[in-house]
Amino acid sequence: MSKQQGAQFLGPQQREAAWEQLQTEQFDVVVVGGGVVGVGAALDAATRGLKVALVEARDYASGTSSRSSKMFHGGLRYLEQLEFGLVREALRERELSLTTLAPHLVKPLKFLFPLAHRVWERPYMAAGIFLYDRMGGAKSVPSQKHLTRAGALRMSPSLKRSSLTGGIQYYDTVVDDARHTMTVARTAAHYGAVVRTSTQVVGFLREADRVSGVRVRDCEDGRTAEVKGHVVINATGVWTDEIQALSRQRGRFRVRASKGVHIVVPRDRIVSEAAIILRTEKSVLFVIPWGSHWIIGTTDTDWNLDLAHPAATKADIDYILGHVNSVLVTPLTHADIDGVYAGLRPLLAGESDETSKLSREHAVARVAPGLVAIAGGKYTTYRVMAEDAVDVAADDIPARVASSITEKVPLVGADGYFALINQTVQLGEQYGLHPYRVKHLLDRYGSLITEVLELGRQTPELLQPITDAPDYLQVEAVYAAAAEGALHLDDILARRTRIAIEYPHRGVNCAQQVAGLVAPILGWDAATVEREVDTYRARVEAEIESQTQPDDESADALRAAAPESRAEILEPVVVVPDRV
Repeated sequence: MSKQQGAQFLGPQQREAAWEQLQTEQFDVVVVGGGVVGVGAALDAATRGLKVALVEARDYASGTSSRSSKMFHGGLRYLEQLEFGLVREALRERELSLTTLAPHLVKPLKFLFPLAHRVWERPYMAAGIFLYDRMGGAKSVPSQKHLTRAGALRMSPSLKRSSLTGGIQYYDTVVDDARHTMTVARTAAHYGAVVRTSTQVVGFLREADRVSGVRVRDCEDGRTAEVKGHVVINATGVWTDEIQALSRQRGRFRVRASKGVHIVVPRDRIVSEAAIILRTEKSVLFVIPWGSHWIIGTTDTDWNLDLAHPAATKADIDYILGHVNSVLVTPLTHADIDGVYAGLRPLLAGESDETSKLSREHAVARVAPGLVAIAGGKYTTYRVMAEDAVDVAADDIPARVASSITEKVPLVGADGYFALINQTVQLGEQYGLHPYRVKHLLDRYGSLITEVLELGRQTPELLQPITDAPDYLQVEAVYAAAAEGALHLDDILARRTRIAIEYPHRGVNCAQQVAGLVAPILGWDAATVEREVDTYRARVEAEIESQTQPDDESADALRAAAPESRAEILEPVVVVPDRV
């Protein structure tokens, strides 16, 4: 489709217009799933000139794509598993995003790999990192540098002297995964895709032996509609098998969910000028700088319970603390933790019972005429996964389908970003903001910063910080509802901002203020504001309580009992006979 001026504004008006379009238009591609692969597929298809619809039952990135290790990385550890193709592909994608596609969101990050063993470990790891660099890891970032024990301790004074014999410095990247996914969705809308959240697939349409679209339900008010498409792409991650069952077609692969837990601690608890990567008996542990915090994780365990709200347990948190404390001079305690989050990785089911050894490669299959499924992979390679899915889907589209061009399509906010970085002081003077604040905004919105700040020019008080979350301006909450598709407090506090993991109150203390800010935009009355605040508080209380439980079952029972902000969502979707 052609570029749609202003169509990337995902607000209430666009949402209602999208509902009408979904019912009345014939689409080439209907994408199910608003994670990074789904929105990537919508962008890929739209920029090929196809008519595209995307539906998501909850929010953009509400599943796996907002709960990663926040790294857009090449996968250094996959070299040990001999997955050279995956690493090479991921490094190429990392380079593209860092330099062209999303430089406002993907940032270089210095790492320290502490060496714990003499003689063999340095040449072993140096060879691996050398290969990493040669495969593309050192194009826009420096190559590896070797450090003595004294040099490594100067870089990371919080490490125990006895925990290392030296170190290797190398570079990778960090990204706000939820904002990145939402930005890909906005870019897809910018190029003509009809995108809509809180829109759940509850069935499939058929013409003879072909899938010809989906039946959807509005998760806010229960309305239903039929969406017609030449081909449907199932890009639902850990929900792949569930949607597959709904289609009544036998799948070509199965997906297993692996739970990964991260903790968030204040920056002053660990003194280091670099991120740290630690080897564990199962995998690796990352210690990632995140604004005024560190993110530490992850775990890698099988998960067979609620897919929407995976729960972290005390055992998960103790595992992370135990491993990171083994190398820290001053141990971390549960009292140091400001935030915790758990996510599920969609892994292609393999023969091994150890999820950390399952392949992160992705698979695409034409499940039936008019139905394509994609699963597996890793966040960094979302663009390649999307391209592969649309390539397979092209067989079901009557018209000729052009080749993918997304490697040449910057995300909204990327164009002009580097010039604006050089104008940080002037922007600050123009809007009465400290340059540090402007830099923070540029790294969240890129060149869309003026759209955000112009809302503050109209209402100057919006350029004041949120009272109990001062890293964010009030205008950012307003913009989330007006332009970024946020429909509920959870969308704003957990994904458009990261207040839910960056403050000890986890967003509860500012829920009322934020609800009041967005109420006029979203049409909330006093009763709705109260319900939103109560629902968010109940969710946080359930999460905190679940994190004291000893096992997955008890933690899941507590978390699943919390109310759902999307009142009309169906869990699970009942499979009903298809209409022919």
